[in-house]
Amino acid sequence: MNKGKYVFSQLLSFLDPFVFLRISKKYGGDKYVKTFSCWNQLAVMMFGQLSNRESLRDLVLATHAHANKAFHLGFGKHASKSTLADANANRDYRIFEEFAYRVMAEARQCRATEIFKLGGKAYAFDSSTIDLCLSVFGWALFRKKKGGIKLHTLYDIETQIPTFFHITPARNHDTRAMDAIPYEENSFYIFDRAYNDFGRLFTIDGVGAYFVVRGKKNNDFKPMRWKRRLPAGVMSDAVGYMDGQLTMSKYPEKIRRILYLDPESGRNFIFFTNALNINPLKVAELYHNRWQIELFFKWLKQHLKVKKFWGQTENAVRIQIYTAVTAYCMMAIVQKKMDVQRSIYEMLQLVSVSLTDTVELKALFCKPNCNIVNELNDSSEPTLF
Repeated sequence: MNKGKYVFSQLLSFLDPFVFLRISKKYGGDKYVKTFSCWNQLAVMMFGQLSNRESLRDLVLATHAHANKAFHLGFGKHASKSTLADANANRDYRIFEEFAYRVMAEARQCRATEIFKLGGKAYAFDSSTIDLCLSVFGWALFRKKKGGIKLHTLYDIETQIPTFFHITPARNHDTRAMDAIPYEENSFYIFDRAYNDFGRLFTIDGVGAYFVVRGKKNNDFKPMRWKRRLPAGVMSDAVGYMDGQLTMSKYPEKIRRILYLDPESGRNFIFFTNALNINPLKVAELYHNRWQIELFFKWLKQHLKVKKFWGQTENAVRIQIYTAVTAYCMMAIVQKKMDVQRSIYEMLQLVSVSLTDTVELKALFCKPNCNIVNELNDSSEPTLF
């Protein structure tokens, strides 16, 4: 008797398998494969992300428990531990990377909005370090007795969806990742103090984009023109040139420095930007919204599996990170397309205990009870969306 599609199968229907198959064929992912295809591998990895599996053995046991449902869940056939481990270690991670970018693009498109009204997108760029055991992950050397990787992320502030990932060993300095960013004309890029590299910032100016970076007290600046009638909170707004022979050789054009006093915290901030004409409070607002990428990193580490890995090779680690990102963006697409009045956190909690149920998604994500909402509002969990 047909009782309907499983919840996990309904969620996978929001992903395009034909796009994935074309990408897999491009990199020869299913060459000589008889039963456990790359799509089956993605389905198993997504199942592990959404059901919060702690280890590879834990994930395989969970798929074995639902062996009679494997085909309808999307696994094709439940995989053994060695089969999944070999697939994660040997299949090209670029298959999952490219597909993750396709899903991210779809999520951004369906969630497109214009909050700042600047004529371009607003992005925050930052990195998060994921600690690894050096004796197990010998390729991820960080310090003398410590391993780790850095997840450099470009985050669309308006849609609250990541747009670009760059994974490097943790010992690489943050500024080196700026060279990999795909800059877009007329867009705004927001950086913290760690990215005070004016040579690389001048590259952003050269492509017709804008940057906002938090400055340091020792940044030499020679003002040429000051603005008067400053809004509340803005202590200084000047246009000039970077002073000092080395810094000026890296950034020879005009640059704007804004001194801002945050009324809530009482802290002083120094901002440098090449956007010479926008309101100084808008610059402060852009930097204030950079905090969303910190919440994204915290949310990703707390609610998806990117700290405990199901494989030891660099290829396996990259596949797991990209499947986590795919799961996140898939849930964002589901939330928008189905007009779900719940947060992504609530959706994940409901899904984690209902993946093999046959309830419809609309019924699963129906409007929450008022008492539940009140409890969640008192929670200390970071809230996205």
